[in-house]
Amino acid sequence: MQIQVSDAASQWFRDELALQSGDAVRFFGKVYGQTAVHDGFSLGMERATVEQPIGSVVKDGITYFASQSDEWFFADYDLQVDYDPELEEPKYQFERR
Repeated sequence: MQIQVSDAASQWFRDELALQSGDAVRFFGKVYGQTAVHDGFSLGMERATVEQPIGSVVKDGITYFASQSDEWFFADYDLQVDYDPELEEPKYQFERR
């Protein structure tokens, strides 16, 4: 799995989560909600320690990753993370591999 994080999304994460170089953000599937590819599950994110990554990218000194425990959620998809200026929050797009 590949993860891409836009410059604007990176800035939002650093500002909102008070991230410093060397920190990490984990993306994971959580119950309730909906994504374009999963009904009944939404995408969550949290500050975390990198463990068993199935995909990761370092942007502005921050590691963004998904771990092996969430492989079911990201199977067959790459994740693009951007920023929505109207909603003032990240937006996520899943691309089939």
